Amino acid sequence: MRVLFVVLAALTCGLLAWAAMLRLALVTRAVRDWVLFVAVVGLDVLAVVLIGVDKGDEEFTGPGNTGMTILVATLVPVIAYYLTMDIRHHARLARAQAPYQQTQFPAYPPQQHQPSYGYPTQSTPAPAPGPVPARIDQVRAELDELSDYLRKQEGGS
Repeated sequence: MRVLFVVLAALTCGLLAWAAMLRLALVTRAVRDWVLFVAVVGLDVLAVVLIGVDKGDEEFTGPGNTGMTILVATLVPVIAYYLTMDIRHHARLARAQAPYQQTQFPAYPPQQHQPSYGYPTQSTPAPAPGPVPARIDQVRAELDELSDYLRKQEGGS
């Protein structure tokens, strides 16, 4: 989601930077983020109004240039703030949930360690391998055949 909102803001030259700030305000629910969201929306509206009232036919004049400057000037700080605060928020959530993850029961019961007092400990032997499937035997036979064929090729050349 971070990448989507950053790309959205960058591709629109800052016109849709308010979307990233809205997502941040919704996720963090911090008053500061809501205030910054309103400020970015205000700057974007001001920039669009300045661009709209520009009387230049082919090029922007004073108000249009000011509007584009506002859009581009808000782009970098909004992206930097959005990424910083979103990463911090999710890191804070991960740290808050970490104690709960440690209290989960292990998949296997803990093994009781008995001291050996210098004597070797007995270990249970590994189980003997079961019967080999027929497919493996077929592959082995084909590999042996291929090996014999290659040896004949090397010797005959």
